[in-house]
Amino acid sequence: MMNLTVLLFEDFETLDVFGPVEIFGRLKDKYQVSFCSLAGGIIKNEHGISIVTERMNDLRNEVDIFLIPGGHGTRAAVNDDGLIEKIIEICGQSKYVLTVCTGSALLAKTGLLDGRKATSNKKAFDWVITQGQHVEWIKKARWTKADKFYTSAGVSAGMDMSLGFLSDIHGVDYARKVAFEIEYNWIEDMEEDNFYLQYHKKNADIRVDS
Repeated sequence: MMNLTVLLFEDFETLDVFGPVEIFGRLKDKYQVSFCSLAGGIIKNEHGISIVTERMNDLRNEVDIFLIPGGHGTRAAVNDDGLIEKIIEICGQSKYVLTVCTGSALLAKTGLLDGRKATSNKKAFDWVITQGQHVEWIKKARWTKADKFYTSAGVSAGMDMSLGFLSDIHGVDYARKVAFEIEYNWIEDMEEDNFYLQYHKKNADIRVDS
């Protein structure tokens, strides 16, 4: 049994968290899900979601999988030195580290992504890359894998990454079965992101029209 520990902070993105939690949480024979935050207690987001969390200092068990979501709250969180220090500590203890959306900005701020491939939400990409000047940012990717670090593009891409992780650990047929059970059209190619193509076209149209 592996434990998945999800980091929460004020104004986390709902689907960044609950997309992967839906996937891992239903696999009760293989994964156990818990939530943590810097100070512990109830963490809320702008959608009105409240979750009780454990204080990061009180995490007693080794963290097998550490999940860092994104959301508007990352803008303030990247400047919280105490949080960044705890992320570094927990990442060092974890077998795998997964980020969704702008969660990669928090991981980049630690320096642990330096020299590694990573991606993020296409709409926030220009801001995210300022948090890690030495990261090999891949704008087109749906998700990336570099050693034990997985990063995904925006919001729903966290589900594609989670299924990609299951494919790496348990095989592609297992991941496809999980995707079928939740009636999700899994984007299996980590290097292709249709949303990147749409944003790229939209920006190109803007430049032509201006």
